[in-house]
Amino acid sequence: MLLKDFLVDAGTEKNLTELILFFSEQAQHVKRGFFCTIPKTPAEEITRNQFGEEQMALDKYADEIFISGLKKTRLVRYIATEEQHQIIEVDNPKNNFGVVIDPLDGSSLIDVNLCVGSIIGIYPGHILEKGVTMAAALYILYGPLTTLTFTTGKGVHEFVMNDSGDFVLRHKDLRIPDGKIYAPGALRKDYFPAHARWIDALEEAGYKLRFSGCFVGDVHQILHKGGVFSYPGFKGKEKGKLRLLYEANPMGMIICQAGGAVSNGKDDILTIKPETIDQITPIYVGGRKEIALIETLMTEG
Repeated sequence: MLLKDFLVDAGTEKNLTELILFFSEQAQHVKRGFFCTIPKTPAEEITRNQFGEEQMALDKYADEIFISGLKKTRLVRYIATEEQHQIIEVDNPKNNFGVVIDPLDGSSLIDVNLCVGSIIGIYPGHILEKGVTMAAALYILYGPLTTLTFTTGKGVHEFVMNDSGDFVLRHKDLRIPDGKIYAPGALRKDYFPAHARWIDALEEAGYKLRFSGCFVGDVHQILHKGGVFSYPGFKGKEKGKLRLLYEANPMGMIICQAGGAVSNGKDDILTIKPETIDQITPIYVGGRKEIALIETLMTEG
């Protein structure tokens, strides 16, 4: 079944359907950038985004694809992306949606040809609201297969791009299994005691370490194989590293809709009202039992 037909059959609101289909169409354009921008990326072309991180040419290319397309279609009122310094308000919008976008998560892996992806959160209005208010969340992975995984609050569904560029249903109503994979961010020497005890407990229980450096790719693996991803607060970065709006909220919504959980170690991340578009957070996302354990250990201190 094609993505469009699935959305219609599921009774998805018309304007939301149109927006999700818009993002699915952008996947082909972003993929095309892998071929047209990579050969033209000497070291001199690398710039830095608002967070001080290096921007590859493809980061900027993907960012422009999403922003220009949204401005042209006027499908949303508010746009915030990881590459921009401020919220963009679209002139004469057709809808009141707000979208948050990480145009190319894991871009540091581009030069070694590993998996990268785009993460999108869709709000019914302004984007500086709690994650629980999102109307939908989705991510696109550019790997051996190009896949689109989304939720509108009615389960999690995965589609794969075919030879014609259309997304075809691959998995309906995905549920995170009871698996033993852990993807731990930050250096062990910088862990705080509660997090260190949690990691020790996972290892003693036989969890296998799988960490690529691409957040969306690692969480995708957790969704399919079970376990947990973490990027905690640590020495020197007590508030963590990942972005609440662009990374934690959309991926958190998807995992929760698949029967998992997301936390900053103490509270459900989706219940936190962001103060700024660049807000960062510690994150634990994956199976419920793993999240419950870190929250218990954090409470104990």
